[in-house]
Amino acid sequence: MKILLFLLTLFIFIKTLYYGIYEMKQNNNKTSGILIIALSIICLIVPNVLIDFNINISS
Repeated sequence: MKILLFLLTLFIFIKTLYYGIYEMKQNNNKTSGILIIALSIICLIVPNVLIDFNINISS
């Protein structure tokens, strides 16, 4: 289960990272590109940390 979650978050991270780079280069919108890249890094780290430490956020 941990490997599946890691692969899924890695896939989402790569797609949003490329979109952030596209936003910075093509649309010349650097602030939103940087924010999208930062959000993708957070979305890569947080779920994996929650699973590794067995943190239950529902209670």
